[in-house]
Amino acid sequence: MKMRKQLFGVLLALLLCVTMAVPAFASSNMPRLVDNARLLTGSEQSELLDKLDEISQRQQVDIVVVTTDALNGKTPEAYADDFYDNNGYGFGKACDGVLLLVSTEDWDWHLSTCGYGMTAITDDGIEYISNQFLPDLSDGDYMAAFAAYADLCDEFITQAKTGQPYDGGHMPKAPFSAGKCLLISMAIGLVIALIVTGSMKAKLKSVRMQSAAASYVKSNSMSITESRDMFLYHTMERREKPKSGSGSGGSSSHTSSSGQTHGGGGGKF
Repeated sequence: MKMRKQLFGVLLALLLCVTMAVPAFASSNMPRLVDNARLLTGSEQSELLDKLDEISQRQQVDIVVVTTDALNGKTPEAYADDFYDNNGYGFGKACDGVLLLVSTEDWDWHLSTCGYGMTAITDDGIEYISNQFLPDLSDGDYMAAFAAYADLCDEFITQAKTGQPYDGGHMPKAPFSAGKCLLISMAIGLVIALIVTGSMKAKLKSVRMQSAAASYVKSNSMSITESRDMFLYHTMERREKPKSGSGSGGSSSHTSSSGQTHGGGGGKF
C-alpha cells in the first residue's frame, strides 16, 4: 500500500510539471493565415504560416494575416476586429495579438491590435510598420509585404518587453547600406567635378600664360582710402528641438461589436 501511494505521488508530480510547462496557447482553432482572397501561392502560404506560428508561439502574442475580397458591408476596422474576436485569436485573458487585414474589394488594409499587441504596437508604431510593407503591397508583392509585417511585429514586441516600446520619436533605425551610399556619392561627385572643370576650362580659352606674376598686376591699381575693424565670426549656441511622434504617443482604442477593446489603424493601398 505504501509503495502504491509513493507511485501515485510521483505520477501526480510529473503531471503537475507537464501541466505547468505547457505554454498559454491561443484558443483559436483558425490558422494564423486566412487567405480568402487567394493572394499567395501554395508554397508562399505554407512559408508564411510557418513564420506566423513561430513568432506567435515564441512571443506568446498572436500574429495573424487575413485577406478577403468582400467586407460584407462592414468597415475594414469592424471586419478586422470581428474576425479577430469571433475566431478566438489572442493569448491569455487579454487576448494578446495583432491582425493584418487586406481587402481587395476596395483595396483597403487595416491593422487591429488587442491586449499586449496594443502596448507593443502603438499608433505611431502602426504608421511606421505600414510604411514598410505598403510599397510591396501596392506593387502586388504580397508575400514580401506580409513577411515584413510579421518580422516588424516580432521586433516591436521584443522591444516592448524591454520596458520601452517603440513610440513617437523612438523608432527602429532604417538599415544603412554603406557600400550603396558610397557608390552613389562617388558617382554624384564625379558628375559635379566634370561639370565644374568643364565650365572652368571653357572660360580659360582666351587666357595666355605669362612668364612673371607682375604681368597680372595693374600698375597703381591698389589705393587704400579707409580702414576699419570688422567682426567676421560670432558664437551661436544651438539646442536640438525635442522630437515627437504624430500624436501624444501610445495607442488609441475603441470597442468592437463583441465588447473587446482594440487599437488599430488602416488605409488604402
